[in-house]
Amino acid sequence: SVLIAVPVLLLGMVAPYAIRLSVDSVEHAGRVAGRLYAISTVGSLVGVFAAALVLIPFAGSRRTFLVFAVALALVAVVQLRRRELLLAPAAIAALLLLPTGTLKAGGGGRVIWEKETEYQYARVLQADDGTRTLELNEGQAIHSLARPGTVLTGDYWDEFLVLPLAALQRPPRSLAILGNAAGTMAKAYGTYFPGTRIDAVEIDPELTRVGRELFGMRAPRLTTHTADARPFLRSTKQRYDAIFVDAYRQPYIPFYLSTREFFRLVHDRLNPGGVVIVNVGHPERSDRLEKVLTATMREAFGTVVRDPAETTNSMVVGSDAPVSAERLLTAASGLPDELRTIAARTASQLRPGLRGGRVYTDDVAPVEWLIDASIVKVAADGER
Repeated sequence: SVLIAVPVLLLGMVAPYAIRLSVDSVEHAGRVAGRLYAISTVGSLVGVFAAALVLIPFAGSRRTFLVFAVALALVAVVQLRRRELLLAPAAIAALLLLPTGTLKAGGGGRVIWEKETEYQYARVLQADDGTRTLELNEGQAIHSLARPGTVLTGDYWDEFLVLPLAALQRPPRSLAILGNAAGTMAKAYGTYFPGTRIDAVEIDPELTRVGRELFGMRAPRLTTHTADARPFLRSTKQRYDAIFVDAYRQPYIPFYLSTREFFRLVHDRLNPGGVVIVNVGHPERSDRLEKVLTATMREAFGTVVRDPAETTNSMVVGSDAPVSAERLLTAASGLPDELRTIAARTASQLRPGLRGGRVYTDDVAPVEWLIDASIVKVAADGER
């Protein structure tokens, strides 16, 4: 707000000020105003389309800001007095010399890779012990994690390895991961359950590439797909034992992955008795989004339960099969010791799904408003 509000306010003053300077008489006011606003509209269209379709995808957002800043500076140069005009080249050169890389510090470790992709800013940090984390945009959440010598994370990703057993009573033979990022879950499944066929769906191809190069994303039966989650499900003919939904642009989940129509599509892409698991990220002490997703999932699935994995993550499980801690513990008896430990902890956390949420539809799904309100409420409660 501080950096952008002032220049936007000043730019908003240009058109009315230009009209005042251009109008010689009241009789010509309409014609002058119409011409100037027509020019303004054309400029706005060119600016929006050039930025969104050309500059940001190929040059990045920082260079795009600099291009428009230089363009504004060049326009202003025309009206400078001679003395001021001498300073203009130096000012424009200073703009062009500004660094265009990230200005964010690597508080969680050393930055070993970063890129502004078509969809977001992404970077990989490496800690002193070799642990690698993938951060996106503001860096408020970790989207993939790799620890040296193990595929386990000590975080919510581990629970995806055992939660399907609470419904299936066996590891899934086929799995779709919607929101694969750099492949934390795909890599773990390939290690522990090499027979599982995995379709890993990620909209950003750069994250898939960095997953292979820096996170060791490999599995015997892994297929990666560069696609948006819901169009992928709509177009595929495959059926799955399990579908994982972990597609957040922290802290927001895309609205079209939170509706009744979406979960009915998920239901149609599951084998009989299959299971869907949604990672619900939320502010601490806020369950409003989880209630909404639980109510919406009940429109498509006979059983919905919850696993409050972390203070900011809940796993919501939906299936037409019974889902219980007992089924999970029985099926986990044949797993390696480390997975049995995770299964025991997860089973102890399983609870019935929350009540009280509104069912979201493709027509009405104000998920951004709900999350914004939750953040404000949590912040206000913290102040008190």
